[in-house]
Amino acid sequence: MRKFIIGAAMSVLLGTAAHAETIGVSMALFDDNFLTVLRNGMQDYSKELNGVSLQVEDAQNDVAKQQSQIQNFIASKVDAIIVNPVDTDATAAMSKLAADAKIPLVYVNRQPVNVDSLPDGQAFVASDETVAGTLEAKEVCRLLGGKGNAVIMMGELSNQAARMRTQSAKDVLMTDECKGISVVEEQTANWQRTQGSDLVTNWLSSGIEFNAVIANNDEMAIGAIQALKAAGKDMKSYVVAGVDATQDALAAMQAGDLDVTVFQDAAGQGKGALDAALKLAKGDKVEKKVYIPFQLVTPENVKDYVAKN
Repeated sequence: MRKFIIGAAMSVLLGTAAHAETIGVSMALFDDNFLTVLRNGMQDYSKELNGVSLQVEDAQNDVAKQQSQIQNFIASKVDAIIVNPVDTDATAAMSKLAADAKIPLVYVNRQPVNVDSLPDGQAFVASDETVAGTLEAKEVCRLLGGKGNAVIMMGELSNQAARMRTQSAKDVLMTDECKGISVVEEQTANWQRTQGSDLVTNWLSSGIEFNAVIANNDEMAIGAIQALKAAGKDMKSYVVAGVDATQDALAAMQAGDLDVTVFQDAAGQGKGALDAALKLAKGDKVEKKVYIPFQLVTPENVKDYVAKN
């Protein structure tokens, strides 16, 4: 009887170990407000799941470092890999590394260049970036009454999100109801608040006249607000828009400085990526593209999103 009990106990332990999963996670950058929410959401969710361990690494915006992290994950035989790409144009090589090692891979938040040809066992979880740019620009157009001068602040041009948000915003401004709005300047500020502030300061110093700022993310929009205030501008004369609905952005909106943002569910993307990785690790099928909806945030509904954050 004793042997039977010991054997049964060993069986339970082995069964538990067999179901334990280790997921390697390579984030493009830890020092980013939105990506921090995404990473924290993923880690918090993993704690709710029995037997799931995350090994999270910071690529520090270095493509070579990120590729090395993926190679290390493969060498340590993780059950699946989640990647928030530094450079979305460099993902084909990452996909090949994982596919050759037969380890599932999930891209999160930033659309890989090879999204339409991902190998079996790979997926992409994010939000449709064209929706973000469209919602943002339509609200700016409405607030301007379809007329004015706008500047566009772009994220890192190596990121598909920056290109898609910019193009979808431009598409809106070409429609009949919005074609009275001219884009007088567009330039990258690399998703950064400080660079956003410097860029708008330079535009103001150059005498460029505009009454709307369409930023690819909230950090750059907040930088624009800082520059406008430092120049003594009346914020009521400007429409400032961003994307992500970060805590800082929601505070800026409640203060009357930010007019538009678009809620991107960072924690939801993290949870969705982890769910997809775990399903693929078990051999289950997952949609190649999993989209978490974007939602428009304005001063009228901002309180709903403060509660979410």
